[in-house]
Amino acid sequence: MRDSTPKTGDWSDHEVDIEAFDDKRLGKRLRNLVAQLAGAIGAPIPMACQDWANTKAAYRFLSNGTVGEAEILAGHFQATRSRAATIDNLILVLQDTTEFTYKRSNPEKIGAIGLTPVGRDLHGHLQRRTVCGLLMHASLVVTLEGLPLGLSAVKFWTRSKFKGTNALRGRINPARVPIEEKESIRWLENMRQSAELLGRPERLVHIGDRENDIYEFFCTANEIGTHFLVRTCVYRLAGDGGHTVATEMAEVGVQGVHRVVINAGKSNDEPDVAELELKYKQICVLPPIGKHKRYSAQTLSVIHARERTEPTGRPRIEWKLITDLPVTSPQEAIEKLDWYAQRWKIEVFHKILKSGCRAEDARLRTAERLVNLIAIYCILSWRIYWLTMINRTAPMAPPQLALTKVEITTLDRLRQDKELNSKKSLSSYIIKIARLGGYLARDHDPPPGNMVIWRGWRRLNDIVLGATMAEDTYG
Repeated sequence: MRDSTPKTGDWSDHEVDIEAFDDKRLGKRLRNLVAQLAGAIGAPIPMACQDWANTKAAYRFLSNGTVGEAEILAGHFQATRSRAATIDNLILVLQDTTEFTYKRSNPEKIGAIGLTPVGRDLHGHLQRRTVCGLLMHASLVVTLEGLPLGLSAVKFWTRSKFKGTNALRGRINPARVPIEEKESIRWLENMRQSAELLGRPERLVHIGDRENDIYEFFCTANEIGTHFLVRTCVYRLAGDGGHTVATEMAEVGVQGVHRVVINAGKSNDEPDVAELELKYKQICVLPPIGKHKRYSAQTLSVIHARERTEPTGRPRIEWKLITDLPVTSPQEAIEKLDWYAQRWKIEVFHKILKSGCRAEDARLRTAERLVNLIAIYCILSWRIYWLTMINRTAPMAPPQLALTKVEITTLDRLRQDKELNSKKSLSSYIIKIARLGGYLARDHDPPPGNMVIWRGWRRLNDIVLGATMAEDTYG
């Protein structure tokens, strides 16, 4: 894998496209705001901006009617494409949806995302309250080694009110509703946008969980010439239509065994090794009833991986995957399992958004302003995640790959290397940042995670600011 990050200038300069805005001053304001929020990850906007002038400018930017997530993320999307262009292997595009919930006195200004029980009335009937918030569907691009290259598509939406699927039961068959009229269309839209942005769709593998088990998604992937790997949950018809995929897979014998370490990296526990029985077969999968006139049958590979014995203390592992890629050997089946295991990385990305950037603590009062702020947080969250993973995938890279000269000098002053002639690698500096966030760096400790990285990064920015002020004052 070749280097996939620009080497010159401040990193935020490469993630913001000033030309995406009609008014270039807005682009410059975004660049300043990204730098300010990056220096105080998780802090409120006034704390990150430091004074009333910058705070007011930030609020005006977020509430500007000509500013949206498309303009904010345009530069990051282009940077993602540039990083992906340096990769020779296949690239995984992870899709998933997350929710951002808020408490507001006027929830209608944001919207509804669901219902939550709040108790029972005098007659014992369950009472529910509408949950205020936003939904975000994102596509995260990662290498086969797990390095996040950035986002390739993001879609935000909300609802004026929420009824739930139960309101449709008995009135309409959801399987007969065109995909264009469902929220599920987001899976197809993100796949199309990612393929168009990254180019060479044949080298992309779009990965999704059971919510992504959509027949229209499979057909769209075939149409645009890209690939997919999805965890399946739908009982689909197969062959001549007289049986299901599950029936056909039940007749397949075990074709291999794959051993997986469950709790690797936890020093206090003995490794939990799970033995998975592998079954795979190429099957003619039919479209759902009611859609067979619009969509044709697809020849897909189905993979079943099931733990041999029932474990204690955790659920039994049982994955059922479906892909358009050929699977003809246990090694190819294990390869697809490893790819699907990377899907968890988008969950980690969402955790950084909520726990690191504290996106759900924002006090902005409208959906439009919150969307603009979360779009900025998406860039910051990717950066933190990239720092965490580049330490694992390219530890011997030069520190200039991720850090500025001032940051490197400051870290050298804070923590001297034990050996004067020690090789100054990127990993050594990432560990110094993590130690500022509470990482102990003991011999048997696993590599630092996102939490200590974002805490250390925030402290480092404060220290760099203080050192810069002192140098300007005293020379």
